[in-house]
Amino acid sequence: MVSRRTLLAGAGVLGAGAAGAIGYRAWRDREPPSPPAQNADGDLLWRNWSGIEHAYPAERLAPTSEDELASLLRTAATPIRPVGSGHSFTGLATTDGALLSLDGMSGIVSHDAATHRANVWAGTRLADLGPALSAIGQEMPNLPDINKQSLAGGVATGTHGTGRDFTALHGQITRFRIARPDGEIVECALNRNAELFNAARVGLGAFGVLTQIELQNAPLTRVLKRQWGADLEETMEAWPQLQAQHRNIEFYAVPFTGYAAIISVDPTDRPVSPRSADEDTGALMSLKMLRDTLGYVPALRRAAAQAAFADQQPTEWVDEGWKLLSNERPVRFNEMEYHLPLEAQIPALRDVIAVIERHRGDVFFPVEARTIRADEAWLSPFHGRDSGSIAVHAYYKDDYQFLFDLIEPIFRRHDGRPHWGKLHSLGARDFTALYPRWTEAAALRQEIDPEGRMLNAHLRRVFLDEPA
Repeated sequence: MVSRRTLLAGAGVLGAGAAGAIGYRAWRDREPPSPPAQNADGDLLWRNWSGIEHAYPAERLAPTSEDELASLLRTAATPIRPVGSGHSFTGLATTDGALLSLDGMSGIVSHDAATHRANVWAGTRLADLGPALSAIGQEMPNLPDINKQSLAGGVATGTHGTGRDFTALHGQITRFRIARPDGEIVECALNRNAELFNAARVGLGAFGVLTQIELQNAPLTRVLKRQWGADLEETMEAWPQLQAQHRNIEFYAVPFTGYAAIISVDPTDRPVSPRSADEDTGALMSLKMLRDTLGYVPALRRAAAQAAFADQQPTEWVDEGWKLLSNERPVRFNEMEYHLPLEAQIPALRDVIAVIERHRGDVFFPVEARTIRADEAWLSPFHGRDSGSIAVHAYYKDDYQFLFDLIEPIFRRHDGRPHWGKLHSLGARDFTALYPRWTEAAALRQEIDPEGRMLNAHLRRVFLDEPA
């Protein structure tokens, strides 16, 4: 039994022999420049996780109750921007007005054991929610690749896991409470303030600030997580069958190798076999080493990778689902992810891999492919259609402009909708064409916040087509 780290790490070992001949390309590993720690007014720096977005908010607000939040919203400097873990790659949270954290509004408010529902403070981090729900016999039925986000941030951006029978996180919401920009607290569900419920389930923090979110959860389930390597072309051909065979399934297409790493999760009654510590980081750094040492000769790079992949066996773990569905991702990156009609996913992926291998020999991150079930939230990227997602990553020290120049045109050709928290160049006119209920959502936002108190430069482009 070997891990995906072992599956890929041999590639770095095979490539390392060339290092002495070409020298280590140290220029690739320069840290990107950091903005000043404070601005001329003495306001402190805020940066997102990858480091490409930053701001100097004049106020930093951290309410611990709905009443305090309501009072702060009435008087805060604008634009007011809620922030969670800062894991969005776009400028969603940037502001020179008020940056508002919900870290002080965290934990389970109440729960119903019979229905497996739990009402949760919106600032709760997903990593903390897993064990808290487990303690009451519940779990979220699906989780994203990482769990560092706040619950509010995850649902506001349409964050998702994978599996053809699973919606994104916001699809599990049965009701929520939201503090409007004027401080009024409103409760929303399908049968109560339904328009706001449909618009603000994926609301980008533009309709107000979520305070409490009730989730339809599931009973605790033991699952088998399995990882294995396969030929990339064969994996893409078998993708419909793989989706039908597994509860959760995704794969990573590894550029310049001809291989894919496949991950499945299925219910099991096998005894627990806990996951070991993070093993993916070593695999990723091995791919980087292979790029640095053999990237100048694609044929050698591919041959070394294929030698490392050959004859490897799957890795398996068994545990409760919330312990296995999300992963540790300590290596920083920038990311573009689009959600496409399911039938367009593999054709688009073929185009993505081809353009990377033709033009971008510096890319070493695998390209992630997942599936998500349709839902009816107005601003959900999955509104009205089952979707296949494709996520392309760039190491945080590397240039990521190619995502806009080479990758985004492919996604747009295939009728893709961008992940709200990940890089894209679209504005209001684009979204009007992509989203059937965009006009209604935009009108409701304008009614709730006519002065644009929640809109920063990024959201003014999204909703008003103003240049960022």
